Amino acid sequence: MTKKLVIAISSRALFDLSESHRVFENEGLQAYSEYQIENENTPLEPGDAFYMVQKFLKINTLLEGQPRVDVILLSRNSADTGLRVFNSIKHYKLNITRAAFTGGEDPYSYILPFKAHLFLSTDAEDVRNALNQGIAAATLLSAKRESQEHSQLRFAFDGDAVIFSDEAEQIYKQDGLEAFTKNEQDSALTPLQGGPFKAFLAALQALQTEFSGDVCPIRTALVTARSAPAHERVIRTLRSWGIRIDESLFLGGLEKAPFLKAYGADVFFDDQQSHCQSAMEHVATGHVPHGIANKKIQ
Repeated sequence: MTKKLVIAISSRALFDLSESHRVFENEGLQAYSEYQIENENTPLEPGDAFYMVQKFLKINTLLEGQPRVDVILLSRNSADTGLRVFNSIKHYKLNITRAAFTGGEDPYSYILPFKAHLFLSTDAEDVRNALNQGIAAATLLSAKRESQEHSQLRFAFDGDAVIFSDEAEQIYKQDGLEAFTKNEQDSALTPLQGGPFKAFLAALQALQTEFSGDVCPIRTALVTARSAPAHERVIRTLRSWGIRIDESLFLGGLEKAPFLKAYGADVFFDDQQSHCQSAMEHVATGHVPHGIANKKIQ
C-alpha cells in the first residue's frame, strides 16, 4: 500500500468558528449547541488553514491511482454540533471523510492512531501535547489571508527548533551571536539533530519525488535568520539526511515577512512569537511552541 501524507486539522483552523465560539463563551454550551444546530445548513467561512488544505487535497487529482494525501478533521464538537462542520466541508467540495468529534475532550490523542505527519490547531495546549508525542504541530495564528494566486502549495520553515533541534539556538540564547557563530563554524561537519518538523519535511519530499520538477505542486523553503558562515552546517545537515529544500534564504537577522511574501508562502512555521507576529501580516503562520525560545510558556 502506498503511504499517504496525512494532515490532522482542528475545525477552528479549517473554518472560521469565531461567532460560534463567542456564543459558547458568552452563553454557554447549551446555547452553543442550539446555535450550531439552527445554523447547520449555513456554510462556515474559510478559516486560516482553509486555502492550504484546499490546495493540499487537489494534489490527489494530479496523481493516478490511490490518493496520496489525506486530511483528518479533529474537533471538540460532538457529532451532533459537528454536523455543521461536515456540511461546510460538503459545501466547499473538500474531500475530507475522516474525523474525530470528541465532545469537549482534548482531540490530540487521536493524532497518532490516524498516523498524521502534521497537526494544525488554534489551541496552543493541544499543539504542545502533539509536539510532546513527536508529531509536527503548530498553532495557527488568526490572520485573514486570501489564497495565494499560484496553484502550487508553498511551505516555508524556520530552521532551528523547527526543522532542526534547538541545540545551536541554546548557545545563541545563552552566550550570544559570537559564541553561536564560532560553534557553528567548529561544528560545520557535524549534522544537527532533527527538530519536530524533520519527519514532515521528509514526507513532503517523498511526495514531491512523484512529480517531475517543472510540474511539482509542492515547493519548500528554508527561511532562517542564519547567515554565512553558519549556513554550512545547515546545508550539510540536510545533505546528510537526504532531504532537499527548493529554496534557502539565509537572512542574517533581516525581517522574514517581506521574503515570505515574495516567496508566496501558503504557510510559514517558526518557533519565535515575534517572527510569527510579523509574518502573519502576509502569510498564514503557525507558531511551533518548541525549544528554548518557548520554555517560559511550556
